[in-house]
Amino acid sequence: MPATAKVLLEPRKRPVQARSTASVAAILEATIQVLLRVGKERLTTTRVAERAGVSVGTLYQYFPNKSALLRAILRRHMDDVTGAVERVGQEQRGRPAEEMVAAVIEAFLAAKMRNAKMSMAMYSVSADVDGAKIVQQASARSNAAIVDLLTSARPALGRKPQLVADMLQGSMAGVSRRLLDSGEPEKHIGVLREELIFLARAYVRACAG
Repeated sequence: MPATAKVLLEPRKRPVQARSTASVAAILEATIQVLLRVGKERLTTTRVAERAGVSVGTLYQYFPNKSALLRAILRRHMDDVTGAVERVGQEQRGRPAEEMVAAVIEAFLAAKMRNAKMSMAMYSVSADVDGAKIVQQASARSNAAIVDLLTSARPALGRKPQLVADMLQGSMAGVSRRLLDSGEPEKHIGVLREELIFLARAYVRACAG
């Protein structure tokens, strides 16, 4: 990607004062609302500014264009999901692996399905704003948190924590995508979550054996 194009995907400046932070938060929330209401093709900076209750000039102080807005909400979404996994990684250290994987799955799916429509929209946004890098970075953070967590399992796993983490993360991503593609994630999440936990517990139990 050309350097100039990459620059235009990034925020113009970071908010430093409380008022500025509130304005950015309102702009990002408005971007999500407009995206869900009219879709990414019809989303414009003018519509987002109106929804956020700020001037277009204020919006442009932080986000130079539509792509920068979409990139920012994608990053925030991925940070929310990754943060949920990282928090579990800290809370579950030293516990049995079966408890660990259940907690990670619960946290991950809760974060992804908190707003299923937004999660679905993020897939389409990702392709338009060089989102692969954001997703890869978030995935790497989650993976590192899971590896660190599994390394602390008691009793210790009989397989490398990295391999177990990769299998767990791949399974979670697959179930998450299946839920979103179903069109009715709220209808299926209970069953698939329990089945995924059952699968993960059986896997780490076998690893320990």
